[in-house]
Amino acid sequence: MNKKRILPNMMAIVAMGFLFVGFNSHAQEKWTAPSSADNLVNPIKGDAGAAASGKRTYRMLCVICHGAKGKGDGMGGAGLTPKPTDFTDSDVQAQTDGALYWKLTEGRSPMASYKTALPEKKRWELINYIRTLKK
Repeated sequence: MNKKRILPNMMAIVAMGFLFVGFNSHAQEKWTAPSSADNLVNPIKGDAGAAASGKRTYRMLCVICHGAKGKGDGMGGAGLTPKPTDFTDSDVQAQTDGALYWKLTEGRSPMASYKTALPEKKRWELINYIRTLKK
């Protein structure tokens, strides 16, 4: 191998690493719903049947990334950036139902949008179930 090319090639590799880290750290920014989402009212808040239905939906769609107990430790989420949300975290639980619903509806890579995949009622049921995952 040509020794004159080793240093420039190594420098290029290091530069690409810094670019990757830069893009990757951008993906870790805090995800905040718009303030208007706080005005969304959960029409089935406190409905135990809705939470049970939400649990069934959670097991089908969410467990793979968010884990069985909602800690963000599912097998499918291991390689994702940003990591799946830990629903037991007090910062998550402090968000309004509307903010959580907005995030579930809109999505943000790698989190899918469920706007068209799940009817509105099913999304609210998921929010009710997520509320049961408090620490």
